[in-house]
Amino acid sequence: MTDPFDADPDPLRAPPGERSVPELLRFGVVNLDKPAGPSSHQVSAWVRDAIDETLATLDPEGPPTRGVAHSGTLDPKVTGCLPTLTGDATRMAQVFLEGAKEYVAVLELHGSPPSDFREVVAEFEGEIYQKPPRKSAVSRRLRTRTVHELDLLEVADRRALLRIRCESGTYVRKLCHDIGLATGGGAHMGHLRRSATDPFDDRDLRTLQDLVDALAWAGDGDDALLREVVRPAEDALAHLPAVTVARSAARSVATGAPVYAPGVIDVDDAAIPAAVRDDASNDSDAPTDTDGDAPTDRDTDPDPPLAACFTPDGTAVCLGRVVGDPDAENGTVVALERVLL
Repeated sequence: MTDPFDADPDPLRAPPGERSVPELLRFGVVNLDKPAGPSSHQVSAWVRDAIDETLATLDPEGPPTRGVAHSGTLDPKVTGCLPTLTGDATRMAQVFLEGAKEYVAVLELHGSPPSDFREVVAEFEGEIYQKPPRKSAVSRRLRTRTVHELDLLEVADRRALLRIRCESGTYVRKLCHDIGLATGGGAHMGHLRRSATDPFDDRDLRTLQDLVDALAWAGDGDDALLREVVRPAEDALAHLPAVTVARSAARSVATGAPVYAPGVIDVDDAAIPAAVRDDASNDSDAPTDTDGDAPTDRDTDPDPPLAACFTPDGTAVCLGRVVGDPDAENGTVVALERVLL
């Protein structure tokens, strides 16, 4: 007689390169080139509806995508890189806050550029103070953001072309306004295009028309273009430090368990916060709690980096933060933030 517990489906997905088209559409990412005109929300709705229509044809017994999520709102007039997660991949939308964003902006000067214009622009590279504009959806509190790179590419009359690589959440419109104030003559932002959202950039952008065509051909049995346009959702995690866990440990994570030391196969050095590294090297006999787990609070390191956990074949398991020694014999190594199974 068959054991009813053996009938439970395996929560682990197939490896990224072995998924069917419906599986790809339900856990995928499109590096979308947003056009000028529609809002980011409208573009996302079009993507969702187009994918759900194809899923209804290819896998009518399966669920729809249940939604999509983009990498950060672009104003209707702004174009460029809008990576869009599909289906269950929407759980990982926070990963786009961990990387940088890059823009190309036209700075419209209200007067002739000063003789020291290049030096004025350079002053805005590094940590800056910003208060979100009145029309923003967040609280208008003074905050800091980091401009990693700010290049003055070209100046023509009263226009300047800027390339800006910055921390997520930086308001380029406000940055342009502040640069204008620093010149003494004022300025505002003209055209803006987002050229990168880590880990994606504008070298392999896909248009809405590309997606619609690929879905149509997939519906007719030719999925070659679709597999170029819609990529496995794991591609959106490429900029995060990785933790490799055993498949048995991944199945436990699917039920809400953290990642314990015996299930860890490998950890990128960048995933291990300094406090955990120091504890492991200085105190190998650190006390444990009554269950034998290492302490999982983050008081000693308030902000360990977000890490992505994978099975050895590359299937995404969860997002979390390393809070314990990966080389220990027991204890929690990764505290969960999002289960992706």
